Amino acid sequence: MAAGRLFLFMFETIFESNILVTGLVVFLARICDVSIGTVRTIITVQGRTTVAFFLATFEIIIWILVASAVINQVRVQPLLVVFYALGYATGNVVGILVERKLAFGLIILRVITRDACKVLCDRLRQQGQPVTVFRGEGMTGPVDELYIACRRRDLRWILAEVREIDPTAFYVIEQARDISKVLRPTYTPLGGWRATAKRK
Repeated sequence: MAAGRLFLFMFETIFESNILVTGLVVFLARICDVSIGTVRTIITVQGRTTVAFFLATFEIIIWILVASAVINQVRVQPLLVVFYALGYATGNVVGILVERKLAFGLIILRVITRDACKVLCDRLRQQGQPVTVFRGEGMTGPVDELYIACRRRDLRWILAEVREIDPTAFYVIEQARDISKVLRPTYTPLGGWRATAKRK
């Protein structure tokens, strides 16, 4: 009986318009500030201090507003803690997804291939992507290593080319913090909405 009354109280509380609106605002605001914080942390590691500075400013402003609203009302509306926690958890996921889409930073891609070195190099260089080749020795014989310094946003189409030409190629991706010079490809395949618009 007591459990039923508690459930009924929680049900009525959730759908009380004032609490629901406030909770949704807290939830969305937490998604915003945690997403910004996640992106900021990643680009700080990459050394983008200026962008990190402005993101940190917006992040802390949103956090102070949300935290003060919850603290002032938590005794009257304890359900706000749930919205606050859910917004925090969701914000982490959203922040990671946003950062992957933005694809900030530079990487080093090492591709090990046995027979497709020339074809791979020719294809990538035709599209303006510089490639350096090293000759090496693998477990079962000689191999070639393609050393590629590129932007993270170019990684998807480069790997697509590698898999198409040599599906058995082995590759390693490393984070690069500082590179003296990165030559941007003269041609980058369109993706997402741009590819759709072009097809129309």
